[in-house]
Order: sequence, then structure tokens, then C-alpha cells
Amino acid sequence: MPVLEKISSFQNPRVKDIVKMHRSKVRREKGLMLVEGLREVLLAIDAGFETEFLMVCPALFQEEYLLPAQNLITEQTCFEVSKGIFAKMAYREKSDGILAVMRTSANKLEEIKLSTNPLLIVLESVEKPGNLGAILRTADAANADAVLVCDPLTDVFNPNVIRSSLGCVFTRQLATCTSEQALDWLRKNEIEPLATSLSGTKHHYQCNLKKPLAFILGTEADGLSNFWLSNVKLHVKIPMHGTIDSLNVSVSTAILLYEALRQREFAGNR
Repeated sequence: MPVLEKISSFQNPRVKDIVKMHRSKVRREKGLMLVEGLREVLLAIDAGFETEFLMVCPALFQEEYLLPAQNLITEQTCFEVSKGIFAKMAYREKSDGILAVMRTSANKLEEIKLSTNPLLIVLESVEKPGNLGAILRTADAANADAVLVCDPLTDVFNPNVIRSSLGCVFTRQLATCTSEQALDWLRKNEIEPLATSLSGTKHHYQCNLKKPLAFILGTEADGLSNFWLSNVKLHVKIPMHGTIDSLNVSVSTAILLYEALRQREFAGNR
């Protein structure tokens, strides 16, 4: 284990800065994010995100993570803290003792690289970090090209997004933009948007999902705005045979993506 500079005071400026970064306004002003957990930190580094420094608590290291944690520490600027100080900075109740302060860097639309048969998710005004995180996990599992977040009501690099996505916020191309920008970009790239709506004229499995397409999903409370409903020709719906009329947006995303995946794999397109 390398010898690290130790921080032993709760009043240390670095510790105080990290605690302040629990507020989204502070993170946004600094252009920084908090990435907690060895797996998440390694995924962020692999994706090219720049590390400012690490806070580590070796007393919390899990045995199976010991070697990769040591390798990570030798490559980054690190400070060692006690369990008490780490708990003050951490978001998780059960942590593996690694917390990174990293630079944020969302993709711009023009930087997104598309496969030969793109499959994307477009989210309008997503507001719950847990939902966004779950959607990113599904996007990773289904190998979606990218996730576009239009007019977001939550910080896409919120620590709770990073946690609930299991680090998949770093494994998928992720861009924030306005709805107008997203629609223009989809049209330029000849990607058909499919709006999800209770008033949809077709069930999702009745549609051809083998071509380049993007599923457009709105909030659970209000659904899609008139902008998307009026500018997208094809409206699809998921069958609802019970009492309620809506699903959690992350569940809806999973149903749609995996039907697209089923059709594409059946057709030999993916």
C-alpha cells in the first residue's frame, strides 16, 4: 500500500469542499462531480473523465477490491482519511472506501458516434435521479447508442444518478440539450423518433423497431409535452391491462428497448 498524505481534520479545506459539493449548485459552478465506489471510479477513468483527486479510507476496502484499489491509488493523487471523515463526505451508507472528485464532461450532440443501425433513448424533463440511473443501466445492457436528456430537471452527474446507474452514466454516450435541438439532430441523422403516449395508435411490439430509431419518453406525471406529440408522427403505447394507466419510466424504457433488441436479433440486424 503506497504511503499517502493523511487528512485528520473535519475542517480540512478539501473535506469541507466535498461536503459542499453535495449541493448540485456547487457541483455545477465548479464543473465537478463526486464519484463514489471503485467500480464507478474505474469506469469513469476508462471513459476519459479527468480525476482531480481521490479520498480513500483503506479501513473500508473490500478484500476482493484491494489489489485494483492499490493500483488505482498509485496512479492518482490521493489522500487518506479516517472512517469518520469518509462518512462525512460519502453519499452511500455502505461504501468501499473510495471517493473521487472528477471533472464533468457530457457529450455534445455533434460528438455522438452512431452505429450503423442506431438505437437511442430521448428523455424529456427527467427529474428523478433514480429513474435516470436505472434507465442508463438498461441502456448499457441493451447496448443503446446514446441517451439524450432534454431540458433536464436533475443534474445528470448527480451522485445518486451515478450510484443508481452502477456507473453506466460513464459507459453510455450521454448528452443534454433542448427538445428542439434533439429533434433537429435526429432528423439530420435520419433517426425516426417514436413518441410514447397513452393515446398511441399502435402497441410497441406492432411497430418496426429494426430501423434507426429513438424512443421518446416523458415524465410519469405528465407524459410528453405537446412539442414532441405534435412533431412526431408515430405514437406508440405499452399495453396496460390493470387499473393504473402508467408504468415507471425506467420500466417502460426497458420494455421498449428489449422489444427493439428482440426484433433486431431475430432479424439478424444486431
